Amino acid sequence: MRLGIKLMLVVAAALVAAAPAHAQRQSLADRVGSLEQQMYNNSANQDLLNQINQLRQQVTSLQASIEQLQHDNAQLKQTAQDQYLDLDSRLNRLEGGSAAPALPAIPASAPKAPAAPAKPAAAATSERPPSVHGDPGSLAVTGDERTSYNVAFDALKAGKYDDSAQLFLSFLELYPNGVYAPNALYWLGESYYATRNFPMAESQFRELLSRYPTHDKAAGGLLKVGLSQYGEGKVDQAQQTLETVVAQYPGSDAARTAQDRLQSIRLGNQIR
Repeated sequence: MRLGIKLMLVVAAALVAAAPAHAQRQSLADRVGSLEQQMYNNSANQDLLNQINQLRQQVTSLQASIEQLQHDNAQLKQTAQDQYLDLDSRLNRLEGGSAAPALPAIPASAPKAPAAPAKPAAAATSERPPSVHGDPGSLAVTGDERTSYNVAFDALKAGKYDDSAQLFLSFLELYPNGVYAPNALYWLGESYYATRNFPMAESQFRELLSRYPTHDKAAGGLLKVGLSQYGEGKVDQAQQTLETVVAQYPGSDAARTAQDRLQSIRLGNQIR
């Protein structure tokens, strides 16, 4: 009997001694698991930091690219504005017109000629407009039609489109039926067109066509009506006007330009 009790006590003591060891092993496993989790978290955090750094580098690179594109775009706008008049003048020379037709020679002793009829004199394609110096306001009141016209045209050539618009308006008030009136109407429209004032540009080109339908600049004027309409967002009207240019002036540079723009518009409609 006593031997049995002793055995029971020994077993109980062994169980009591074994319990802390098991608990100790369980605690160690928890600690190892915790360390592994921390290592995983640290690795994930490092990957996240690396990704953030990469994104920052990409943003910096994109900002630099945007600034360069903005700079390039500004330069392109300036270059386009500088070349605009030259390109348009070439087109008009190819159409057979000139920026400033020559006035007939008038002897110094001859009296001042009356206002010319609505139909202008023939253009002199080989003439170079003379240089004019002085204050535009003073020159405009001298009564010299050619001088007043050249002041406005020089402002246009210099890219001073707001000034040229005002000067051409003043010229048309002084010489509404002058020899240079159709040219002034055309270049007034160009002054508005260059500054993207498309409604005003269309109005001036339409007036040119209404008053001088057979003038050398009529084809270019009708073309610019269509381009102005396109600039205003009147795509359907622009297409109709450009088709009229092609039909009314076949073989001309205006017709070829209108055909090119029509193809561009149609391609744009297909892409949408």
